[in-house]
Amino acid sequence: MNTGSNEPSDVGVASREAEADVVQGERGLGSRAPEFIKARRSLHLSWQAGVFVVGLAVVIAGIIMLPLPGPGWVVIFGGMAIWATEFVWAQLVLRWTKRKVTEAAQRALDPKVRRRNITLTVIGLVIVAVLVGVYLWKFGVVMPWKIKDQ
Repeated sequence: MNTGSNEPSDVGVASREAEADVVQGERGLGSRAPEFIKARRSLHLSWQAGVFVVGLAVVIAGIIMLPLPGPGWVVIFGGMAIWATEFVWAQLVLRWTKRKVTEAAQRALDPKVRRRNITLTVIGLVIVAVLVGVYLWKFGVVMPWKIKDQ
């Protein structure tokens, strides 16, 4: 809208911010429940309670999978994504987590960091090989069962 001013108006700024959100693939904060559910308060509260219970079950399953076999962290973040469909705090946590994971991936791809990690891995493997060699030289290979007695 041309108002004869060279200064951007509030409407122009707001529309650019909305376009920036769409470009980044992030939606606005808030509930993603269907409109007919949001229109009725009791139905919306029931919807939120259901989303919370389902998300809580998924997060608990992820926590259980941390010490057990299974993709624990992936399931925990899946539960957070379920919560993020309804709760602003979960949306903010997921945005922060995505930002940190992206930053860590960028740092890991840095050639200096990769070179350092490869060097440290090689040094660690050499130390383990030396320790295993010393152990085998001192004690030899002793099987836990006795084959000669059979």
